[in-house]
Amino acid sequence: MKIISSAGFRKPSFLLVHYELSAFTLRKPQTAYASSLWISSAREKRLGLVRKLQCSVTGGRYASTSVRSTPKPEKVHLHRKEGGSSSLYGRASLLEMKNERMENRARVYEFLKGIGVSPDELDGLELPVTVEVMQERVDFLHKLGLTVEDINNYPLVLGCSVKKNMIPVLDYLGKLGVRKSTFTAFLRRYPQVLHASVVVDLAPVVTYLQGMDIKPNDIPRVLEKYPEVLGFKLEGTMSTSVAYLVGIGVARREIGGILTRYPEILGMRVGRIIKPFVEYLESLGVPRLAVARLIENRPHILGFGLEERVIPNIASLLEFEVREMSLASVIAQYPDIIGIDLKPRLLSQRSFLNSVIDLGPEEFGRVVEKMPQIVSLNHSPVVKHAEFLIDCGFSLEQVRKMVVVCPQLLALNLDIMKLNFDYFQSKMGRALDDLVTFPAFFTYGLESTIKPRHKIVAEKGLKCSLTWLLNCSDEKFEERMSYDTIDMEEMEMDSSFDMNTLTEPRGNESASDYDDSDDEYV
Repeated sequence: MKIISSAGFRKPSFLLVHYELSAFTLRKPQTAYASSLWISSAREKRLGLVRKLQCSVTGGRYASTSVRSTPKPEKVHLHRKEGGSSSLYGRASLLEMKNERMENRARVYEFLKGIGVSPDELDGLELPVTVEVMQERVDFLHKLGLTVEDINNYPLVLGCSVKKNMIPVLDYLGKLGVRKSTFTAFLRRYPQVLHASVVVDLAPVVTYLQGMDIKPNDIPRVLEKYPEVLGFKLEGTMSTSVAYLVGIGVARREIGGILTRYPEILGMRVGRIIKPFVEYLESLGVPRLAVARLIENRPHILGFGLEERVIPNIASLLEFEVREMSLASVIAQYPDIIGIDLKPRLLSQRSFLNSVIDLGPEEFGRVVEKMPQIVSLNHSPVVKHAEFLIDCGFSLEQVRKMVVVCPQLLALNLDIMKLNFDYFQSKMGRALDDLVTFPAFFTYGLESTIKPRHKIVAEKGLKCSLTWLLNCSDEKFEERMSYDTIDMEEMEMDSSFDMNTLTEPRGNESASDYDDSDDEYV
């Protein structure tokens, strides 16, 4: 090694030395090791010399004293770039912090795996830095009734703080009146509520529901039935669904009750669910106003899947000899028939009635038209009613004819049927054929209708059919009693379901402010 240059400066007075290896040393590996040792020794001496230097800053000038002078604690500058030292140490600190966070997260993940929770979906979610805090969250969720399976169904719930998120939300729900016994089911259906802000997210929805004429006492029941409503936007689906219902004729004053019984309507999109359902029923012959009345009485029918359930059930009715012209009447009488698993019931009931009263396929279709509830009737009562009629003296053929004309015979209160039949035999003195012709006799009240009307007719000495006697309103009967003769055309009246009963004007109904515009709900 040769010394290229050395120079000394008075201010500051320390030696700067620059070392350079000879080119020939690169060609002699055998001497490289010795040279390295010499360089290392020289470097240690140089660093030792620098450590002994005393540097002070006075008025922007540097000064140094002899090496033998007593050193004072000062900062030592080792010719690094300004900020180099702090930047280097800063990077090391951030790296250590990052590694520490990764280690903590790994421990939390190991804890979750140990209790059966899969942390796969938690990457990127802010989690507690310690296992103890995570243990607290898991324990709190368990106290609420949630299982490991529930947590795995929605693992993001582990990102909710017990004190900052869970307790405030649950306290608010409790103050509203949501029962603690329902919290488990509530959170299983809508665990996202634990992320919500009481002031920003939950309270405005509750206020909106109250504005929909839902009574304050009914609010907690609505939330228990449909907790998802707490996540809806106020001016989105909720407002348009209600507006559309009012537009088709649903009474405004009924909205609160409808939403209380079936709050799921608030989450239904008009263009995708409600409007297609209404229009399909209209295509079957159910007037729009009648659809509105059906929704008022049974709002849950809107939840029947149109493609998945309603349309296939209509196809099944046609398959089982229900006439297309009667579909509207069937739906109006028993709206639930379009939402149940219908075809298996039709098969079962047709086979059963055939075995009990020898009912044929076409006759079964007529029975369903007149009493669609037959598809949900238990077998035991049917057998008892058939046996009663046979005990009254009717033949099996007569029973079959009576059931086709009036299927309600298979579902009436047997005690009332017995009282009516006893009066028919003992007081009215008519032949059994009259009951075969008009089996609906068993559906009338004995004290309210049959006895008083029979007494009046008997006093007048009139001879009439049971149909003419009973199948009319009290006002119409009084009018008939003024006749000199019996009008034969009035003796036979259609006893089928009257759709007009659903579309008649309702009293005290407020007018709608909503236009029935289809374009608005596409």
